Amino acid sequence: MVNWRNWWLLLAFLPACLLQAQDGRYEALYQEALRYADVDSLARAEALFKDALKLAPSHPGNAMVFSNLGTVQRRMGHDEDALQSYTMALNLSPLNVPILLNRASLYLGMGDSNKAYIDYCNVLDVDHGNAEALLYRAYIYLERRSYAEAEADYLRLVRLQPDCILAQMGLATLYQRQKKYKQALDLFNQLVLQNPNDADLLVARADLELEMGQEEVALFDLEAALALSSSDAAIYVMRGNIYLRREEKKLAKSDFEKAISLGYPRRELHLQLEACR
Repeated sequence: MVNWRNWWLLLAFLPACLLQAQDGRYEALYQEALRYADVDSLARAEALFKDALKLAPSHPGNAMVFSNLGTVQRRMGHDEDALQSYTMALNLSPLNVPILLNRASLYLGMGDSNKAYIDYCNVLDVDHGNAEALLYRAYIYLERRSYAEAEADYLRLVRLQPDCILAQMGLATLYQRQKKYKQALDLFNQLVLQNPNDADLLVARADLELEMGQEEVALFDLEAALALSSSDAAIYVMRGNIYLRREEKKLAKSDFEKAISLGYPRRELHLQLEACR
């Protein structure tokens, strides 16, 4: 004889068992996708993340799955797909700071600074001292020529992280754009003093010195930069342009040819090479 009480208990227990099994499969797919992503098997990782989403479309962990899917797609160069995945993730978790930062970075890479700006502002609404959001929002302000706002973000970041070289370089670049040369030079001098083996700082200071009409000093900085980074084609181009302005054509041509040998496009130096004749 059938024990109906036990039968109904079994029916009640069955959906819970199925859900538990589904959760286990979902988690297994997610972890396997992460492992493939770690070893750069990106197409396989993408497929597994999508399988997890199909298996459990309403799972509470889907915001993270969409986010990781977007990162894999971005690494594959599929920016539009990545953007859609990040947006789906944010639909599920609208104020998730890491996902907002990922989408903002993607927007910047795609040339849409206006949408990136909105995401960075949303990050700062949640995390007032977020260094990445402050740095890149300041950069966007700088490109918009919203100099007061850019300075406020850079100074705020410098106060929060006094050793942040990028923030101080951004501030120096801002002062250079405003032709506040003394303030810019003071900052670059301080940075170079603290980081004497940073070729990028030397090149940035050389650019400022050129704008100030100090060619000799700029050449000195470029020499020092090349001693640290002898395979940087852009430094040879920069120095070659100075030599060309000084009518030192042989030296200029040598630098331009060296830059080309390091991969700099010859077509972009066509006019300079013609002027070296």
